[in-house]
Amino acid sequence: MTGERDEQLDKTAFVSGAEATRSALGPLAAQFAQLTTTLLAAPSVKDVLQRVLDATVVMVPAADVASFTLLDPEGGFHTPAETHDLATDLDVLQYRFREGPCVAAAVPEGPAVAICPDLADEPRWPRWAPAAVGLGVRSVIATALLPGAPSGSSVGALNVFSRTAGGLDGADRDVLLLLATHASLALATTDAVTRAELQAAHLRTAIESRDVIGQAKGIIMARRGVSAEAAFDVLRRTSQDLNVKLADVASTLATRHTEIDLPAR
Repeated sequence: MTGERDEQLDKTAFVSGAEATRSALGPLAAQFAQLTTTLLAAPSVKDVLQRVLDATVVMVPAADVASFTLLDPEGGFHTPAETHDLATDLDVLQYRFREGPCVAAAVPEGPAVAICPDLADEPRWPRWAPAAVGLGVRSVIATALLPGAPSGSSVGALNVFSRTAGGLDGADRDVLLLLATHASLALATTDAVTRAELQAAHLRTAIESRDVIGQAKGIIMARRGVSAEAAFDVLRRTSQDLNVKLADVASTLATRHTEIDLPAR
């Protein structure tokens, strides 16, 4: 009994010491300490990735949206997690054009960091850069995700987009490398089956999102007497104005349509 009591006292002292250390850290270090605690409680790799992204847009002030790109064994790309539909749109364009910072950093032969301070003047990605500017994005950083030793080859990238030219400065790169390391460690513990499950889960989410967006469009069309295209435009603009995923806006409207309405514009 004495041994068990002493062990419990040791644990209590350790936890108390950890809390005291965290309170003495600077703001950024404290954020990373909190993130580590949060990630340890995440139930799945997908949850880890999503929590890293949520932390990214907090720790990188100019980050408007963020996403992960993963490279599958066949050389294809997919986006298993994102903070906003805009990030998915930007990623999908890169996968289609086979060019852009996320694609560059995700492949084994790519750079550790692909960065562009102003996409309005970017010759490396002649198709994607103008398309990104057209979507309102001006700067980007993509940081490679690395699996465990010994390969050291990229398996994907952490992607951060800003609507401000020059918004993602050099100081942000160090933060992003640490965030990418958290995600890399989570992925390093998985095998190909788990990564395939990530892709399948993202596909299921996409199908569910499409269904709820269809419901929300129908509600707007019935209320306002507008076309399907105009109804989708209302959802899209509201999503951008609130900086909330389009599917989340649609879900709220579909489940609470008797209580709320989207603003006219």
